[in-house]
Amino acid sequence: MRRLTSSDPSFELDFCRLLDEPRESAAAVDRAVAEIIATVRAEGDAALVRLTAQFDRLVLTPAGLRVSADEVAAAETTIAPDVLNALDFAARRIEAFHRAQLPADLVLPDPAGLTLGLRWRPLDSVGLYVPGGKAAYPSSVLMNAIPARVAGVARLAMCVPAPDGALNPLVLAAARRAGVTEIYRVGGAQAVAALAYGTETIRPVDRVVGPGNAYVAEAKRQVFGRVGIDSIAGPSEVVILADRDNDPTLIAIDLLAQAEHDEAAQAILITDDAAFGDAVARAVVAELRSLSRANIAGASWQAHGAIIVVRDWNEAVGLVDRLAPEHLQVMLAGAAALFDKIRHAGAAFLGRYCPEALGDYVAGPNHVLPTGRTARFASGLSVFDFLKRTTWIEAGEAGLRAIGPAAVKLAEAEGLTAHAASIARRLPPA
Repeated sequence: MRRLTSSDPSFELDFCRLLDEPRESAAAVDRAVAEIIATVRAEGDAALVRLTAQFDRLVLTPAGLRVSADEVAAAETTIAPDVLNALDFAARRIEAFHRAQLPADLVLPDPAGLTLGLRWRPLDSVGLYVPGGKAAYPSSVLMNAIPARVAGVARLAMCVPAPDGALNPLVLAAARRAGVTEIYRVGGAQAVAALAYGTETIRPVDRVVGPGNAYVAEAKRQVFGRVGIDSIAGPSEVVILADRDNDPTLIAIDLLAQAEHDEAAQAILITDDAAFGDAVARAVVAELRSLSRANIAGASWQAHGAIIVVRDWNEAVGLVDRLAPEHLQVMLAGAAALFDKIRHAGAAFLGRYCPEALGDYVAGPNHVLPTGRTARFASGLSVFDFLKRTTWIEAGEAGLRAIGPAAVKLAEAEGLTAHAASIARRLPPA
């Protein structure tokens, strides 16, 4: 765990090292993924069946690739009613927030006599990738599928690996609530390939979203262009701004809540009080003893964690913008005012009673967010990821006369004579 103090002469160098530190595996999987994609394109269902047996130790026939409605219904009967109620509660809140995002079409009468417009329409189909095994998160199903359904996407197809035949019942329940119309027990790069190119059983989609391992991420990278993708997500991260008026134990558990995702996750505390930073560091050690994922969280904190002591909160604002974190917690009085000065963060959580984990499940805004400093130019998942914008122009004779001559001049200047003629021949003689 790094300790940095902004007043130290070496701070800028140390902070730059923190920014540039690699946290993802450097393992090259591009060739293996390319081979898997080519195999699925060439062999379709037969490739999915063979690769599922190889990687997930599950023997299937093409008819068994799809999870039936009866299987989903049976899975729900194994879930405690209070857990299903919590899932329903989260789904309602996520839907309400994303429904409020829906944009309106634009119709703009032009002074020159034209009418200009912008029209929103949903994608026809979306593929959702959901990790299996230990990384099975029903909350991610809701966050990926509900915005697509709210946007009006008619077909939602989900791929989820079933290692040794096991499917998480809560993932299936979340899929049904989120409006998923098809579920396939296929994982890895082969699932992404099937969603992008299609097989005899799985029809291709227009966009693929959802988290996965290095092979899934590389597969999404390679199929981009054939289909749209959400992003290439990296390890999770949080930056917490906190002063000594906070309970060090609460800040410690907030840091560890991010660190327990995986060993490459990053949790950073920025404080204006060195003694408070020391107290949080001690509390992290104490809290680790009781965590079920202590080995993972401890490795993350040891390798990538940091406590940064600043002179004042204006200085902290500049550091946050350089970090551009996926998650930002502002655990201060006047949190909203300070957040207003910050330009780059995937999502923000304001006030001492708003830990980031609240946003992971039930607050409403999406938890699929830009990582690895990409919040400088990217945003979290929303209904806009499942909508397309189409602009339109309506022009009559008077409108063409009003703006056409300028277009002719520009087309001629570019040497595009057919462009110029297509307008000029509709204009009255000069």
